[in-house]
Amino acid sequence: MTGTHPPTLLGIPFDGQSSHLRGAADAPAKIRAALACDASNLWTELGVDVGADGVYENAGDLHLGKGDPFPAIQAEVGALMERGKRPVVLGGDHSITYPIVKAAAENYTDLTIFHFDAHPDLYDEFEGNRLSHACPLARIMEAGLAKRLVQIGIRTMTAHQREQAQRFGVEVVEMRGLPAYERLTSADPIYVTFDLDVLDPAYAPGLSHREPGGMSVREAIAHVHAIRGEIVGADLVEFNPVRDVGGMTATVAAKILKEILGKMIAA
Repeated sequence: MTGTHPPTLLGIPFDGQSSHLRGAADAPAKIRAALACDASNLWTELGVDVGADGVYENAGDLHLGKGDPFPAIQAEVGALMERGKRPVVLGGDHSITYPIVKAAAENYTDLTIFHFDAHPDLYDEFEGNRLSHACPLARIMEAGLAKRLVQIGIRTMTAHQREQAQRFGVEVVEMRGLPAYERLTSADPIYVTFDLDVLDPAYAPGLSHREPGGMSVREAIAHVHAIRGEIVGADLVEFNPVRDVGGMTATVAAKILKEILGKMIAA
């Protein structure tokens, strides 16, 4: 199937699989507020007015009860995709990408994932937890949910994660190897997962795991714009408002969100 509707914004305020600090559950509301802030406008650099009526839909935030949230996340995203919608999910920690991609794989075959991150998130388990936010791409690839995984901006690979990348045939583009525009083309349906810690903390201090030496906002936008193919879904994760400085990271997150939405709408 193909996405026939405008992108649909969905918040998933969950940080229960964070390994270091909590706080990412508060991110969806902060990103929405920054996107709507009168300090800027809603035109993207590709010339799309994200503020125009009907260019994207808003599904609100998913209300998660007690217990395992992953089945609810998978069900909600799956229901959107079954109606032809293209979810753009605001996290939350990166663990939510696993149930989201499980839903995507039920609706699209041969998924390509473009993954922006400082960390490969390929641990088989982290601190005894196989569902940690350090593990979602391992779960995705071992389950065969994606045909291709391209990781952009990586700069923290351990020996174990290098072994995992080789095991799963992951295309890893480390930060020192950028730019990598030519890698961001796919004839198959594309899912984009954007962990904000791919950015240098100088640009985005509101992160639980600050990793120096990362992308500038300009480099990140250039790579998002370089994507060629049909984007059927995306997520923006790991913004931690507790660690933000003057709302800087919220503003950056809203900018990245705006450009992802614009890319999907323009296509």
